[in-house]
Amino acid sequence: MSRGTKLSLDLGASWGDGWSMEEEKTSKTITILEPSAHKLVFQKEKRKGKPVTLVGPFSLEDAEAQKVLSTLKKSLACGGAYKDLWMEFQGDIAPKVREQLEKLSFKFKK
Repeated sequence: MSRGTKLSLDLGASWGDGWSMEEEKTSKTITILEPSAHKLVFQKEKRKGKPVTLVGPFSLEDAEAQKVLSTLKKSLACGGAYKDLWMEFQGDIAPKVREQLEKLSFKFKK
């Protein structure tokens, strides 16, 4: 390349063809169910070498799910979070979580 010549970066795509960097925002629509209509399952994962118990998927409004999570965290004395319709709890505490959720009338798959 000689001095003073601009480098052409056109590789066949143009910015005017409707291509953009913006992601399409899709709305997640979930059906709100009462606790007795849920069919929850457990998953166990390890994150940074420590066990994590996942319970879900929940079909609740975010505010209601946060209330349930808060009561569970207090009764189980552990940390947790609510992400993408799943509740995450620190530790391998599936039997304790199941007991507490059954008290709140949630149902589980066999």
